[in-house]
Order: sequence, then C-alpha cells, then structure tokens
Amino acid sequence: MKKLLAFTFIAFLISCGGKKESNQDLAGKKATLESLTKQRDELNNKINILQTEINKISGNAVSEKLKLVEVISLAPQDFSHFIELQGKVSTENVSYVTPRGMGGQVKQIFVKQGDVVKKGQLLMKLEDGIVQQNIKQVESQLAFAKNIFSRQENLWKDGIGTEIQFLSAKNNVESLEKQLGLVKEQLSTTLVTAEVSGVIETVGIKVGETFVGNPMATIVIVNPGNLKAIVDVPENYISKVKKGMTVVINIPDLNESFNSQISVIAETINVTSRSFVAESKLPSKSNIKPNQVAIVKLLDHQAKNAIVVPVETVQTDEKGKYVFILIEENGKMVARKRTISIGEFYDELIEVTAGLTANEKLITKGFQGLYEGQLLTMATK
Repeated sequence: MKKLLAFTFIAFLISCGGKKESNQDLAGKKATLESLTKQRDELNNKINILQTEINKISGNAVSEKLKLVEVISLAPQDFSHFIELQGKVSTENVSYVTPRGMGGQVKQIFVKQGDVVKKGQLLMKLEDGIVQQNIKQVESQLAFAKNIFSRQENLWKDGIGTEIQFLSAKNNVESLEKQLGLVKEQLSTTLVTAEVSGVIETVGIKVGETFVGNPMATIVIVNPGNLKAIVDVPENYISKVKKGMTVVINIPDLNESFNSQISVIAETINVTSRSFVAESKLPSKSNIKPNQVAIVKLLDHQAKNAIVVPVETVQTDEKGKYVFILIEENGKMVARKRTISIGEFYDELIEVTAGLTANEKLITKGFQGLYEGQLLTMATK
C-alpha cells in the first residue's frame, strides 16, 4: 500500500513538472512550488498515519520509529514591537563664525579643529594696519583740536574772541572724539571671537585668505550639549507615531543604545519623500558626533505576559498558521498540531494571540515533517 501511494505521488509530481512553464514568471513559479510542497507534506502526513494504522491492525512487529525533537516550555513574557528607521545625529547649536564688520584678510588664527572654546574667546585676528593708521591720524587731530580749544577757552574767559570761535573749537573736539570712538570700534571688529561655547568642528579658512563670513570658508563651532536624533518617518506610520512615544536610539559606530522619547514631530509631509521628520533628544556625551548614523526604534506595540514563539517554528497550511507541541499520552510523547493566531513579529520572535497557553511544550527542532500523533523522543542536552 505504501509503495503504491508513493508511486502515485511521484507520478503526480512528474506530471506537474512535465508541463511547460516557459511563459510563467518568477512569482508564478514560486507559487507553484509552494503549492506542490504543501501537497507533498499533506501526502506524507497521510502516508505516515495510514502506515501507523496498518501496523496496529496487522500487528506488524516493526515498531514505529520515534522522531527526535527539542522543545521549550512556553512562559509568559513581555513582548515589544519596534519600527526601525535610519536617521542621523544633529545638534541645536551649530555656530558659523561671521565677522562683526566688513571682514578682511586673516592675519592670525588661534584655534584648530577639536579645540574647546568658551563664549567670547579670541579665534582669529584680521589685518588691522589701515585701521591702526586711521586711529593714529584721528588721535593726532584730536590732540591738536584739544590744544586749540584750550587756548580758545582761555581767551573766551578773558573776554577775547567771539562765542562762535569758542563753540567751533569745542564742537571740533567733540566730533573728533566720536570719530576716534568709531575707528576704535572698527579696530575691535578685526578681533573675531566665539559667539557660543563649544568645540571647533572645522576651520575652513587660512592665514592670508579673505574672511567675509562665507559658510564654506569660516570656523564652525558645535555645542554637543543639545544633541538629538533626527529621522524621516514614512507617511504610512503617521497614525502610530506620537509625541512622547518611547524610542530606542542606537549609534552603530559606538555600539551604544539610549532610551528616549519623541520630542518634536513635523507638522508637514515632505512631498518628495512622502515622510515627516521626528526628533528625539540624546544624552550629552563627548563621543557622540553630529551627522553620525542613528538607528531609531519607535515602540509601536507592547504586550504584557504574552506568549511568543520563534518565528521559524510557525508553519502554514490551508487552515492558517500552526505549530507542533509535545504532549504526553498514555506514557508516550506525542506530536500534536496546534492552530494559532499571530500578532506582531520582531527580532525573530512572533506574538501568539490565540492557540497556545503557558507551560505547553513547543517543538523547536525536528518539527519539519512531523504529523499529528507521531511518537516522539526528546533530545537530552
């Protein structure tokens, strides 16, 4: 009987395989393979069951071979599902140093990349030769004007000279004093200082070059105290991603992960990428750098005391998803097929929402080719 069924099955496969499939696409061939594999498993199951029944009825002396399996005892555990997206590290405080005046030629640079600076610290000095000459010239003019004013004031006290001469000399002194103040202010703009405290990220300018505040030719200061992870979230997750939701941020370069929450969600959708921006704060650590890759895991599902199983143990037939469990019956270990309902899948584990209970023994190895009622033996570790 067994040989007859096996021969029939082989003939069936040959007849199916003999058809020309030159016009089938890859998806069609995969579907055909899946269908044939399912039929093969069903036939093997029927053959094994029938052989067992024949042996029992005929009293066949050949005992059924026990299938070697490994099992785990199911226990409730917390299950979490994350949406994983790739983003980058950014910072709120990036300062591009610009001149306070018109700029000028760089005379000296006092910092280098990686230096820690404080707000107000001198970064570089611009050429100030012409300004220094202007200061000397105005100072000379002011000294002369003060001398004239002093004499005119004495004459005025003695009743000599006119009021207009006195006021003119006084006004000339005041005007030159203001002019000197402006020239000295111009001199101060040749001293370029840090507007914020932080770390020198780049020095994009050299001595002798003209400094006018071009972002590509300046000094960049980064304050690592306000780091954040920025990620573009696909539009289809808009109903799941909320401000305050838990996230885990992994920095692959550092092999470190940090717990955080979504602090900012963009109000608009990018029309090109069909995504929106979400931000989460990062701790202030010197080894985290802006623009590093950040893997952001958004917690969108969590279940307490859930039953979870390895995803590879879940199989599919015409009735849906199922697994095999080991049950002891009449002193023997027997395989039982259990239809299940599943939930979310994450990190090689899948949540079982119905069909299994705690303390049942799930077959994790040797489940391939099992059939309902097959006798088992457990591997010892």
